[in-house]
Parts: sequence; C-alpha cells; structure tokens
Amino acid sequence: MRVALLREDRGRPTVALMADLARTARVDVLVEGYARLPNVAGTVTLVRDAGRVVVVDPGMVADRDLLLRPLRDLGVAPGDVTDVVVSHHHLDHTVNIALFPVVPVHDFQSVIEGDVFIRRPADGVELTPSVRLLATPGHTPQDVTTLVGTPDDVVALTHLWWTGEGPADDPYAPDREQLRQQRERVLGLATLVVPGHGAPFRPQASTPR
Repeated sequence: MRVALLREDRGRPTVALMADLARTARVDVLVEGYARLPNVAGTVTLVRDAGRVVVVDPGMVADRDLLLRPLRDLGVAPGDVTDVVVSHHHLDHTVNIALFPVVPVHDFQSVIEGDVFIRRPADGVELTPSVRLLATPGHTPQDVTTLVGTPDDVVALTHLWWTGEGPADDPYAPDREQLRQQRERVLGLATLVVPGHGAPFRPQASTPR
C-alpha cells in the first residue's frame, strides 16, 4: 500500500505545502454528475500520473456502463485501476467502488485495502508527485478534495460545490463558516474545479464562497 505523507510539523500554510506539486497528471471526467431529483449521479473522474490510475468518487450512475464505457474509450480496464478516492461517504459517491479490484481506497481518515485498515489523516497525503489529498470539511465533516497538477491547470476534484453555482448555502453542510473557509482554501489553489454534481468550472469572483 503506497501512501506518502507530507511533513506538516513546521506549520507551513497550504500554499507552501502545494508549491512543489508536480504538473504531470492527466484528468478525465468519466461521468458529469447531476442532481435533478429523483435522479442523481455523482461526478466520476479518472486521474493518471506516475503509474497510478486513480478513480475519484465511483458513485451513482443511471447505468454502470456509463462509467465503464468512457474508461474503455480511454484504454483503461477496471483491473488497471490502482487507487480509489472518495470525497465523502454519501452513497451517490461510493456505491460503485466494487467495480474495481481490491485496491487502496482513500478517505478523510484512512486508507483501506481488502481487510487492512490504516488510520491516517488525509490532509497532505501524496498519492503521486502531482496528486495530493486535502481534508476540506464542508459539505460533510468527512470531505476530501483531490488536488491534481496537470500541464495546464491545478484541478480540484471536490464536493465543496455541487455545481459552479454552488449552491451558496449547501443544505447538507453542518457549519456554513467552515464551508466558506474550505472553499476559500481551495480557490486559492485551483485554476479548475470539478464539482460533485456538475460541469468543471473556472473560479470567478461570482463563485460561491
């Protein structure tokens, strides 16, 4: 199980911690999520870097082939996946984890592989030189943002926003001020945001904080 922890004992701010983020990863959105009750699908994203093949939030889709077909189109088989990351533990973002082999599954407090449970905080975990995890409690207390350096962007895969429009006041967020703080944190790092239930967007002055 390959997990590297960044040193944070010097009290360095997030921007300093991310200053050495490499820019070699590729990001492909496999499923663009939506929330049009009663129909819900979570955004599912593929990240590839340094030999790692990471699926982020393999959750609800109308048909599993909607997730597997774009993988095939990219030349990736389920057995090629090396890691899964879950942004939080709502079923619409986790229900299809078992489509993939027994690989490390990363969340806010642990990494699980088969029947092996290793407790570790997510903040600062380095999956590859271009892929970092951030603990970003907001939508839920267990939220994780996956920060990815690509040649063109620093991409945040996150549920701090459902879509580019917010909502400004997340009905699930237990602490509105904490949500605002974590949104500001991510907006200080990312040039492109892939939200939990919508199209990728570039942060603007109008982006909800």
